[in-house]
Amino acid sequence: MGNTNLKLRFKPVSHSWVALHPQPKGVIQFIAGAFFGTFGPMLFYRYLLQCLYEQGYTIILLPFNFSFNHYVEAGYLMREQYEILPELVRMASVAGYDYEAYLDDKNFSWIGHSLGCKYISMLEGFTALPPEAQDREKFIRNLLFYTSDESQIERVIADVNILFEELRRKILEDRKLIYTYVKREIKINSVFIKGQVSILLAPAIADTGSAIRPQFLADIIDNLGWGVKPTVEETQNLIKDSGLFNIMGLVCFKSDNIAKLTCEWFTNILKKPPQQFLENLKGGHLKPLGIQLGKYVINLFDKPLIESVQERNRGFEHHVIQLLEELKKK
Repeated sequence: MGNTNLKLRFKPVSHSWVALHPQPKGVIQFIAGAFFGTFGPMLFYRYLLQCLYEQGYTIILLPFNFSFNHYVEAGYLMREQYEILPELVRMASVAGYDYEAYLDDKNFSWIGHSLGCKYISMLEGFTALPPEAQDREKFIRNLLFYTSDESQIERVIADVNILFEELRRKILEDRKLIYTYVKREIKINSVFIKGQVSILLAPAIADTGSAIRPQFLADIIDNLGWGVKPTVEETQNLIKDSGLFNIMGLVCFKSDNIAKLTCEWFTNILKKPPQQFLENLKGGHLKPLGIQLGKYVINLFDKPLIESVQERNRGFEHHVIQLLEELKKK
């Protein structure tokens, strides 16, 4: 596949982990699934990340905090992107690496697995938010009108306004810092992730019930208003109303029951992505996990437990890499 002599090494930057590529053609921001994203994603997803790195990408592993307020989490991920951006340029210039790709945010892509895809979907949905505060308020009210009460709507509006102002400030800060480091201007196309490619691996836009068992407990939490926000329905409405998701790839697995409903929603209701950016592969929900030992890839959480590197690439990584290349041409 790519250049196999490159060693994947992660360094902590802000709250994330970064593996700098010496000659990057772009950046992949990876958000893992719930459990594996909290405890060592660089280990659990090692083989996939190594393959992407060898293709010429700097990899950023974004942290996964367990929380029911996904608005706050999605905002946190956006802030994190702007925290890391000037650091990428600084670290690359110090190491004598190429940093050209970091100077235009169109070279940044997102790959998510499982619940991680919900955050990417929200960031993409947020991209449709109008820049003016009163238009933004109208958009949010329309979005949440049938599913949230007034106090919840007010809270979301307040949170989003704070986030907007903060991100605008961060962008100005980033411009200054990068100019200080390398005397270059940076191109940022939107506050959120407009024009950035995303690939959703077994996306699970789930509700409180999938995080909390038994179901009756989840119902109590929801009735108290402490459940997962936005709900499945609200997230779907955000995706629909944004009118975006035009440079997205979707990978679903044939024996995956966890992401089944979300995959069906994207393909049957949203009717996106078009067929050429949709993959239905063999395997279960945890297929993207795996580490390499010699000529084999071992995945303790999916069948087969052991595959040769060639079989594994044919069955999974090769498809992800091709999707990425095709989407970047759009």
